[in-house]
Amino acid sequence: MDVSNRRIVILGKTGVGKSSAANTIVGEELFKIGQTANSETSECQAETKSVNGRDITLIDTPGLFDTDRTEEELKSEIVKCITEFSPGLHAFLIVFKVDRFTEQEQAVITKINQYFSEEVFKYATVLFTYGDQLKEEQTIEVFIRDNKLVSDLVKKCGGRCHVIDNKHWKNNQQDEYRSNQFQVKELLNTIEKMIEANKRSCYTNTMLQTVEEMTKQEQERIRQSSGDMSEKEIREKAKDRTSERLLINLAGITTGALLGALFGVVVMVRVVIYALEAAAAAAVGTAAVGTAAAGTAAAGTAAAGTAAVELGVAAAGTAAIALTVTCTVVGAVGGGVAGYYAAEEAETVLEAIKRAAKAVKNGSQSITDFTTSKKKSE
Repeated sequence: MDVSNRRIVILGKTGVGKSSAANTIVGEELFKIGQTANSETSECQAETKSVNGRDITLIDTPGLFDTDRTEEELKSEIVKCITEFSPGLHAFLIVFKVDRFTEQEQAVITKINQYFSEEVFKYATVLFTYGDQLKEEQTIEVFIRDNKLVSDLVKKCGGRCHVIDNKHWKNNQQDEYRSNQFQVKELLNTIEKMIEANKRSCYTNTMLQTVEEMTKQEQERIRQSSGDMSEKEIREKAKDRTSERLLINLAGITTGALLGALFGVVVMVRVVIYALEAAAAAAVGTAAVGTAAAGTAAAGTAAAGTAAVELGVAAAGTAAIALTVTCTVVGAVGGGVAGYYAAEEAETVLEAIKRAAKAVKNGSQSITDFTTSKKKSE
């Protein structure tokens, strides 16, 4: 990665002014700005610009942390973000409005932690927008001091926080503090100090490194038949291909996991039948107990059959509930793995879904055939 180019991602929920903040930082209208409450940014947008003598790449993100949007809805945007984030990032700007800090804002912090781990805060700076909402003579430091949740967040980020106003502070020459030009300069100085404190390393993880390796492989393929394409064009095309490949693989994993969970329950029903038969036999004291328990063991769930014999029908019902959860989880994991490998040969998302479904169905059918044959042999 080019160490002279600072890669900075902007995170926050929809409506806090992320895109406007990006434009304020680069000093140019490069990022789309929504005119409604809905996010105008539907996917990652990355722009490189020289600001205060330093090349920076700003990555604007969609509302990845919006509480009213499911991860399923954001799937393609998340994949696009991952390819833009690779191989790593020098800084995270976590954006909030100068406003009351509620549970929704706290949820953003929780999700950032979940997505990137606690380490992310070593590379993070809090940026507040709508600076005109500050009271006269009030600084952002005073604002956060009066709110424990905000104060705790800024402490996690090494005390790094700044404020801008995308609308009213553009041409303010009388009050240096309430000047975007001054605040942007201070913000970039803070980021430089943070990079130095982090020994010029960038935030990365195994996922981002893997995606970067995929992108480099695509670059090499494109370069061999690119004609007169520039390196920048090759890189962009490689990132698009990598995103597409990740979406195809993701489709296979998702389909496999869903169907795996479903077929896991189907197989579980057959096993529970064996367990219930064992319980009924135990209740009337017949020799069928041994046969039922053996059938259960043959299906790979001897413990369920034993529990049913010992505890009777009531215990069998409890075991069946636990077994449902177990089979669903195991089925989902197994289906996800099968779906991933099935999707490796797919060329489109639809083909990945079909291949994953077939792989999971075939795997489940082999288990069903086994339990059926054991039933007949009894």
